[in-house]
Amino acid sequence: MNDISMQACIDACRHCHETCLHTAMNHCLAVGGKHVEASHFRLMIDCVDICQFSADLMLSGSIFHHRVCATCAEICEACAKSCEQIGGMEDCVKACRECAESCRKMAATTPPN
Repeated sequence: MNDISMQACIDACRHCHETCLHTAMNHCLAVGGKHVEASHFRLMIDCVDICQFSADLMLSGSIFHHRVCATCAEICEACAKSCEQIGGMEDCVKACRECAESCRKMAATTPPN
């Protein structure tokens, strides 16, 4: 994968990190109810953390970023589904789906030797 594609994935991860963190801490905590049920809220924080970690590994040139991106895609997709089911978190759903797609592409590339 070229540097432009990697930068796009880093940007998608950063955007998802920021969007999910902002949504969790400002929207979900304010609305309450299903938005703060343990399984949903933990998933959002997992998404926040894995997106940041994926971006960090790509930025550092880690040979493990492909593996972490695969996990990031899985978590982002799960977070998007959870947010979509609860409702009222369209920005989070969109950011998660875009990040998942970008990370799936990154995970499918051949890691450097």
